[in-house]
Amino acid sequence: MWKTLRQIARVGRISEIPPEASPELAQRGAQATPIHADLLRLLGRALAIRVVDAGSCNGCELEINALANPYYNLEGLGIQFVASPRHADMLLVTGPVSRHMELALRRTYDAMPDPKLVVAAGDCAAGCGVHCSGYAVCGRVAEVLPVDVTIPGCPPTPQALLQGILQAVRRRA
Repeated sequence: MWKTLRQIARVGRISEIPPEASPELAQRGAQATPIHADLLRLLGRALAIRVVDAGSCNGCELEINALANPYYNLEGLGIQFVASPRHADMLLVTGPVSRHMELALRRTYDAMPDPKLVVAAGDCAAGCGVHCSGYAVCGRVAEVLPVDVTIPGCPPTPQALLQGILQAVRRRA
């Protein structure tokens, strides 16, 4: 340990010069303000989303998790993921609805306060994808719940997910 401390004292702090702010990041920050203002105008508060995996391969969940990183900054836009459907304004469902998740999905939907928004994310949720002939699949999300917006893609990109979420909020207002 003393050897390492002597080397740190001899060499000093090694770090790189921070990069210059790119115009793309400045433009993204300028776009965030109208989205946040839009949400406040339409909802009067932040948007709370409950994500339910109804039987997907987790590809869509990876892209949804990417929305929560600092690059997309959902929290800064006034959008947050919640654990309880009782706190949620929107239900974001991924995957085809499997038979063992049908009741849980209906109960989650019933536990949400009105007005309820439902977004089906991905090809499997929108049209059952490659799972349509499976014995353990009830079908697409629209066959179980009333869906406001479907987001195509396998998996949909984070940008497509964000556009679909905003489309659902604007449609309901």
